Amino acid sequence: MKTSKITIRQLFGISEQILNGANIEIKGRKGAGKTSIIDAIRFALTHNSERDWVIKNGADEGEIIIETDSGLTIDRKARKGKVDAISVKENLTTVNKPETFLKSIITPLQLNPVEFTQMSKADQNRAILDLIEFDWDMDWIREKFGEIPQGVDYSQNILQILNDIQSDKGAYFLSRQDINREIRHKLAFISDIAKDIPDGYQAEKWRNYDLSAQYTELMKRRDKNGKIERAKAFRDSYNNKLRGLEANREIAVSAASQAIATERDNLNRLIAEREAEIRAARDKLASLDAKFEDKKKIAQSEFETAKAKLDKDTGVAEQFMNLTPEPTDELAEEIKTAEAMMKHLNEYDRMSAMRSELEGLKAKSDEYTEKIELARSLPAEILETATLPIEGLTVRDGIPLIHGLPVSNRSDGEKLELCVDIAVHNPSGLKIILIDGAEKLDDDSRERLYTKCREKGVQFIATRTTNDNELIVTEL
Repeated sequence: MKTSKITIRQLFGISEQILNGANIEIKGRKGAGKTSIIDAIRFALTHNSERDWVIKNGADEGEIIIETDSGLTIDRKARKGKVDAISVKENLTTVNKPETFLKSIITPLQLNPVEFTQMSKADQNRAILDLIEFDWDMDWIREKFGEIPQGVDYSQNILQILNDIQSDKGAYFLSRQDINREIRHKLAFISDIAKDIPDGYQAEKWRNYDLSAQYTELMKRRDKNGKIERAKAFRDSYNNKLRGLEANREIAVSAASQAIATERDNLNRLIAEREAEIRAARDKLASLDAKFEDKKKIAQSEFETAKAKLDKDTGVAEQFMNLTPEPTDELAEEIKTAEAMMKHLNEYDRMSAMRSELEGLKAKSDEYTEKIELARSLPAEILETATLPIEGLTVRDGIPLIHGLPVSNRSDGEKLELCVDIAVHNPSGLKIILIDGAEKLDDDSRERLYTKCREKGVQFIATRTTNDNELIVTEL
């Protein structure tokens, strides 16, 4: 679809100007009114203008009528003191929602391609990506990612949005980085804890081990065995027996003292090695003196009790004379092992808790990785189904490439030719391109652009600043 006639009245300083459907170049000096014709056509198609005055000075109403070879007529009026009017008819049938319809037959790059050549790289890329037709909304984002990713500008093109989501500066990447750092920290901490825990450590066995009951059993056996030994030695003199009791007392006190000293040394070492257990170890350390005194009292009490019984009940020895002593070494070794193993329970529990936390952290890290990879794979899926405005268009890392090269690698002339490709992309669109400022191109580039428009069947209306005093409209 191309224009067959354009009529401009009382707009942008133009009293009246009529153009047919030919390709034209408007030449003249600066201020001659060349751009006014371009601005009027843009106004007809978009209802936008950067000028303060749209209606010609002295008039109450301005109008532009665009007729096409397909039977479409666009009639836009600008009126002082009234709302502007727009009428769009297709073969005499009024088109509903005319502004929406006009957006469907034209792209911004067709109406101002020279401005496109002067945009920054980022704006040029955004303009190209905005032409990709893909129906999406925030529900589509939520469906794909299970949420709305944070820290993303959702006013951008969907491909730029996906690029920001997967970026190494995006929320997913940074969150995964934090989690992986925490995972490494916990693994190092677990490794540090594990080196002090014996291989094959059976936490539940030592957690449920009744140390008090076993210790009581050991003391019971030792007491019984002591009685047996004393009974057998009862034949010795009373003084020998008494010295034996005294020796037992001293041995018991010495053993308790040595055990307490060993335990004190162990606890002091644990305090130095594990700050996390300082408070518990200090509390236990503080109780050792009292514990020693208790054991000392027990030893003294046992001595006094034994001595009293020796004095009073010398006949008791007869009960134990023929008894066989019960073994205590194995039980004592078991208790010693249990005490050593039970000291590892707190650290083992901390290690187990961290391993459970690690599973959650790794799962979250994997989830972020999946979402990052999803954001990286979706552009390819989108481009398979989206309507692409240009042949050879691909997107890599959020940057549009045309036949493998970014838009910024093209010359100004090639960028204008790109706008021609965009103009012919929409089969039902208006095949027109407005080139305001063709003098910015060298002669070869300008002629190549005009030739491409003709070959592609795109009507062009171009302005070129020359030294001509009068406005010259030339059909090409």
